[in-house]
Amino acid sequence: MKRPGGAPWSGDETAVVSLSLFPRQTAPEESMMNTRARNILAGLLLTGAGLGLAWGAAAPAQPDDAALARTRKTVRMLDDIYKTAVVLITDKYVHKEDDFPAGSAAVALFAAIKQKGWHDVRLLDATGKPYEAKNAPKDDFERAATQALSGGKDYFEQVVTIDGQPHLRAATPIPVVSKKCVMCHSHYADAKPGAAIGALSYTIKVE
Repeated sequence: MKRPGGAPWSGDETAVVSLSLFPRQTAPEESMMNTRARNILAGLLLTGAGLGLAWGAAAPAQPDDAALARTRKTVRMLDDIYKTAVVLITDKYVHKEDDFPAGSAAVALFAAIKQKGWHDVRLLDATGKPYEAKNAPKDDFERAATQALSGGKDYFEQVVTIDGQPHLRAATPIPVVSKKCVMCHSHYADAKPGAAIGALSYTIKVE
């Protein structure tokens, strides 16, 4: 590089010219750029977090086949235990209308099981004439289940997500198995043999 007129610049003079062409940023300017960089980074992090939350909400955890099979087996086991207990209690202890009905004992048992943090079981009416209003189907699953069981199916289920965890909702039919049932439910006398007059509705976490 040469001066005007042809004389060469010295090294020091070249450095001065270079600095004048590319001036050093002042402290306020550096601070402003750092602030902008931090804001951009924070925005990117928030956007990423938002996308992560959206993805998590859109894609709940799905149970694997083995876990679902275990949960179905648990439902079948509990169903046999509860129904066998009700039949035995009715046979041995219910002899007249004033006796404590086995169905009411089962409902009390279900409430105690739920309170202890285990599964949820509900006794459902499938005739349209519930002995107690609380036994009427209360949501879409229970309405669909009682309709399917009344139509002849022996099992109805749906996998749902509750609090971010997969749960199995299942329902099994309750037919009239004893003449003693008619003592409190006179309209059961019209039920066809084996027809569902009620159901047990289960909600169990898939693990």
